[in-house]
Amino acid sequence: MRRESASSSFSRRLLLLGLAAAGAMFGLPQMAAAQDKVLNLYSSRHYDTDEALYDNFTKATGIKINRIEAGEDQLLQRMRAEGDKSPADVLITVDAGRLWRAQQNGLLQPLKNAYLEKAIPAHLREAEGHWFGFSKRARVFVVNKDKVKPGDLARYEDLADPKWKGRLLIRSSTNVYMQSLAGSMIATLGEQATETWAKAVVANLARAPKGGDTDQLKAVAAGEGDVAVSNTYYLARLINSSKADEKEVASKLAVIFPNQGDRGTHVNISGAGVARYSPNKANAIKFLEYLASPEAQNYFAKGNYEYPVVAGVPLHPVIQAWGSFKEDQISAAVFGRNNEEALKLMDRAGWK
Repeated sequence: MRRESASSSFSRRLLLLGLAAAGAMFGLPQMAAAQDKVLNLYSSRHYDTDEALYDNFTKATGIKINRIEAGEDQLLQRMRAEGDKSPADVLITVDAGRLWRAQQNGLLQPLKNAYLEKAIPAHLREAEGHWFGFSKRARVFVVNKDKVKPGDLARYEDLADPKWKGRLLIRSSTNVYMQSLAGSMIATLGEQATETWAKAVVANLARAPKGGDTDQLKAVAAGEGDVAVSNTYYLARLINSSKADEKEVASKLAVIFPNQGDRGTHVNISGAGVARYSPNKANAIKFLEYLASPEAQNYFAKGNYEYPVVAGVPLHPVIQAWGSFKEDQISAAVFGRNNEEALKLMDRAGWK
């Protein structure tokens, strides 16, 4: 066998060092050889409690996670720019609409996996396995409990009733959570009826949309309106807060799960998929399987007050106290696909 000369060996080392330096210059995760135990994770989940989730995966498997965190649009843009040279193995993000966009941009690859398909209900994953939901977010009414009783408000459609004029607080139409809710209504009611509903919601607003879900909850507690639309975990954080002022806000609020007499409450997801050009595909699959494990599902439930997607995983006591509810079983892929049309519809309705 021909031995490598000292000069060629030195040149090869220089080349590898140059590639590593280039990766560092452009902020790319340091790529390891194929046999190394590494996973390059692109994440838009910005929750401190996820640290334990990722650390536990490394302890269990020996696979090191190189994590790039950014906003959803930034990550998708980055993956498009990187093309087939992208080091991304897994994209994890929130909302089916964003997962759908990643799929439509050709950034995820299909995956047939018996474990994931058995653990995760069909309506919470993409049919061909481009992405899977790993936690659920119920989008509910959070109301001033002194001014709104459970019988006063039962369905998303009720937000269009003139009796709520000047009493609603809600996020901007540019918020993807609102787009997905409207997307689910398009699938159920049709586009025309949903646009009529959106116009009536705009007419009932207490103020122009601004801020996030927590801002809406604080505004209801402060008397700026009586009803907000929010994901449940935002209220759970206030309830379990160490800050007295946030606990005081929570004490004035109550949860109403919409549409319990018909299709059920809208449920969105946080989910993930294997990147199209994943250089460590086997490790990526292990990571997705781990996210569906009871242990990881426990982190979602206990760490960020989310609903687990796997049956039998206990809820956080704060969430448990609200009781069980009927979920809308519409496929997340359907309302994710409807997001773009939902935004156009809300724009026509004057929903800023």
